[in-house]
Amino acid sequence: MLKRAPTAAFIVTALLVAGPARADFTVCNKARHPAKIALGRFDGRDWVSEGWWTVKPDACEALVKGPLQARYYYLYGSDDAAGVWDGATSFCTATAAKFSISGRGNCAARGYDRRRFFRVDTNDNLNQTQILQ
Repeated sequence: MLKRAPTAAFIVTALLVAGPARADFTVCNKARHPAKIALGRFDGRDWVSEGWWTVKPDACEALVKGPLQARYYYLYGSDDAAGVWDGATSFCTATAAKFSISGRGNCAARGYDRRRFFRVDTNDNLNQTQILQ
């Protein structure tokens, strides 16, 4: 599978919104094929990985709804036609259509796959849009 560097594949756009607008962590797919997305984050007690969201071409999906609670979030993306978007931080994933996994270690021993996610720095903004190209 073709491997893409996350810095070239994703453009981070922090949206600073005045007023009572909604705040989310959103992924938008500007590529020509659907993308499967998994998210890693610290929930205040433990590291958690969640997925899979399928983001259709020219569509957006809010992965975290509401104001963001952390500066760093982690993404893993795959596209059957173009490859994967990954990084250096390992999280557990599952083959199921939807999953939520606590903890980042011992993935195989717990029956999960291990994938490398790339870090997204929100700069402590309450809203973040990640654009897949």
